[in-house]
Amino acid sequence: MDKIKVIYMGTPEFSVKPLEEINKLCDVLLVVTQPDKLVGRKQEIKYSPVKEYALKNNIEVFQPAKIKDDYQRIIDLKPELIITCAYGQIIPKAILDLPKYKCINIHASLLPKYRGGAPIHHAIINGDKETGVTIMYMDEKMDSGNILYQKNIPIEEIDNVGTMFEKLSVLGSEMIKEFLPRFISGDFKSIKQDESLVTYAYNISKEDELISFNNTTINIFNKIRGLNPFPVGYTLLEGKRVKLYSSRIGTLNKGYIGEIINIYPDGLGVKTCDGEIIITELQFEGKKRTSVKDYLNGIQNKNELLGKKFTE
Repeated sequence: MDKIKVIYMGTPEFSVKPLEEINKLCDVLLVVTQPDKLVGRKQEIKYSPVKEYALKNNIEVFQPAKIKDDYQRIIDLKPELIITCAYGQIIPKAILDLPKYKCINIHASLLPKYRGGAPIHHAIINGDKETGVTIMYMDEKMDSGNILYQKNIPIEEIDNVGTMFEKLSVLGSEMIKEFLPRFISGDFKSIKQDESLVTYAYNISKEDELISFNNTTINIFNKIRGLNPFPVGYTLLEGKRVKLYSSRIGTLNKGYIGEIINIYPDGLGVKTCDGEIIITELQFEGKKRTSVKDYLNGIQNKNELLGKKFTE
């Protein structure tokens, strides 16, 4: 197909692979991404992954603090199509109505399920067996536009947010490569979303990061992996924060909720409301992330851990 003029809007690593394909297929006039962040103790400037890609590929970058108030640069460039993917701001109607081919979005869920900013986290936390990517028209309401193309992939028990981000980013790039030529030629149908099936996946809050052992083993297992590697769930041990990165399901059912009930070569068995969760990777406050196997290798009397309780 002839290269059409496109503006791409995205921010995290998830958005980079689709941009790579779009840059091959289209004339990318501009990349719109979130403003740079100051990170760490030294408050060093950190670019978004999408900005880094754009700079390496000589694509102009635009970073409005609030796009609803600052979008003249987009209008001036007169794009034929705008594609968004995990951009992070609501697009104003003046932009939605601008391009010849309208605005389309690459969203990491099987819409109408999981509209919102954290669909991958919520799919794993809720124990879903599959998820996918939806390419859709953009609308004024969040993730509510007509569906253009959709594909699903399984969520395995070994998956976490990090592995699913990578899988879905690859899927999104493959889908946009397949879909764009058809879309530009008019060879597609759009399907209205069923509003009765809508669910939401709002951004993870600080409160959501707390892991309570007063829950079922499977729910704790899913929540730990549904927050790994970011923002990472945590609990408290003797008043100090402990981040929990990975776990597996145990078989014991004894002791008090939150109590360390067994020591395994690779994990700490903790009592849940219906059984045992075995923590296999963690990070104590002020320490580095470590496997429990390595942590236990540094302790002389491992049995001293028995009876200690994780609390909320």
